[in-house]
Parts: sequence; structure tokens; C-alpha cells
Amino acid sequence: MDEQETRQLLCELAASLFARGFSVGSAGNISVRLPDGYLMTPTNSSLGRLDPKRLSKLDADFRHVDGDKPSKEVFMHRAFYQARTDAGAVVHLHSTQATAVSCLPDVDPSQPIPPLTPYFVMRVGRRMPVVPYYRPGDPAMEPAIHAAARDARAVLLANHGPVVSGKTLTDAVYAAEELEEAAKLFLMVRAHAPRLLTAAQVDDLLATFG
Repeated sequence: MDEQETRQLLCELAASLFARGFSVGSAGNISVRLPDGYLMTPTNSSLGRLDPKRLSKLDADFRHVDGDKPSKEVFMHRAFYQARTDAGAVVHLHSTQATAVSCLPDVDPSQPIPPLTPYFVMRVGRRMPVVPYYRPGDPAMEPAIHAAARDARAVLLANHGPVVSGKTLTDAVYAAEELEEAAKLFLMVRAHAPRLLTAAQVDDLLATFG
């Protein structure tokens, strides 16, 4: 896709997330990698009412060069892009179920949502660590996210919400959606000692689907 098509797709996918309750108000932000930089949702914007022409454009060094002022959480996206060469897009949401899991004190911080379904493993991967709490917009969060993202396609920010990467914009959005459904399922069954996918089954999924 060219840049104009990418702008349109970003707004369409963001509006779909908003309409289905994955974000509320001005919560959440999305970015996508371009050949010459990045597109990002503007600060204080609603994912349900984005204008393709007003999306923030950043250069390859994450400097704002066009459009409205970018989200204050540019550093969160930069951490993923610099940690993962395969990241073509990054989605940060405050989706209810995943955020609920990020608030639980008794989950495994290296894998708070266990491998319950193949679709979670296929979309999100083997690991999804919890990054310790930082206040929203605190740039001190960047090195912690960068360290976690080096071997994980998604992280949970403690008491804040998920950050998910994908090879393409559509991949990242689908992964964020699958993560929310996995979190919902986990909260439903966690008290009942659910059957998990085995390590061999997880390996098979990753070998087959990447």
C-alpha cells in the first residue's frame, strides 16, 4: 500500500476498535512503519474519529514532521520498532479484559495469560511479559518496554494495558483483538485449573504459523 492507503486503513481499523469498545474517549494509540518514517495517531485524539490527513507523521528518527502533534507515548512505539525489526505496526489499547489482567498481582509476570488457545499463540506468540508500572507518558518506561519487546511481540503494561506489534498494521490490530479475547477467556477459567496447550503444541504452532 502507498501512504494514502495506509492512512485510510489506519483510520478504518481504529474506528472499528473504538466502535467495539476496545478503546474509549481518547485512550489508546496506533502507529505504522513507512518507508520514510512512521504514521501515528495524534495526541488526545479518539480512535473513533481520526482524519487520515491529520495523522502525525514522524521521520525515521521519530521527529514530528507533519500532521497533528503525535501521541505523548511516541517512546512506547519507538521501543518496539527499535527492539523488533519485524514490527511493521504497534497498537496500544486500554481494552478492558487485558487491562484487568495487568492489574492482577498473582499472575506470572513473564506470561500472565497462559496458552489456552492456538489462536492466542499464533497471533501473540510464546511470551507476553508484564512491564512494571510507570505513569502514563513517563519516558522512563521506554527502556523497560524495549528490553521486554526484544523477545516478545506484545507486552502488558502493569495497571495500564497492552502494547502489541505485528508485521503489518492489520496483523497488529488482529493480535490486539485476539489478546483481548484471550484475556477474557483467562479471567473466566482461571479459577478452574484449565487445560493448557503443552510446550510441544506451542512449538508446533510457532513452527507452522510463525
